[in-house]
Formats: sequence, C-alpha cells, structure tokens
Amino acid sequence: MKISVDRNVVEITPESEQETASLEVLWRVVIDCYGNNKKLVPMGQFIPGTDVLARFNIEGAQGGTTTYSDEHKAPQDNTYYCNTCNKYMKVKANDAVPLCCSRDMEPIE
Repeated sequence: MKISVDRNVVEITPESEQETASLEVLWRVVIDCYGNNKKLVPMGQFIPGTDVLARFNIEGAQGGTTTYSDEHKAPQDNTYYCNTCNKYMKVKANDAVPLCCSRDMEPIE
C-alpha cells in the first residue's frame, strides 16, 4: 500500500486486491453519509526501524470486548492502564488483570 502525505492531506493507494478490500472496510467504518465521520487517532508509537506497524484507534467506533489475563490477578484495588494506547480500567483486588494491546495492563502507582 502506498501512502503519500502532502501537508494536511493523506493519500492511500492500494496496490493489491486485498489492500483495496481492506481500504474499503476502513472507508465504510470511518465515513458516515450523514456527516458523523470518525477520526483516526494514533496509538502508542511508530519508530521506523524499530516498529513494524503504526496503530490507530477509530475514534467513535465501539471497540472489542475486554479480555483478561489467565495468569495474573490484581493484588489490591487499583486503576490499571495501557502504556501503549492510554486506556484506563478500575480493577478490584483478586480480579484478573485486563489485557490491552496484546499485553497485561499496568497498575497506576
């Protein structure tokens, strides 16, 4: 997929049928015929040479269900956060620690 940036305009050009289909799905999620368009908001970081992908949240689109760790329990009531996307959740003592961005969320100390 080719991405071009010209000041405040981003152009995405698919280079295969799969990329065309993926871009169409993204377009349908982000664009609303009634003017309630959604925004792509960056999550975490993208450092060329270190990271292999850039991740974005679709603001206003409902996320998936929260999954929880099978191995880790919260030792006490606390607020947990994801240091990649900044999501916060309150967790009670002895409840499973929530997972976010493919890893355990961390307690705020």
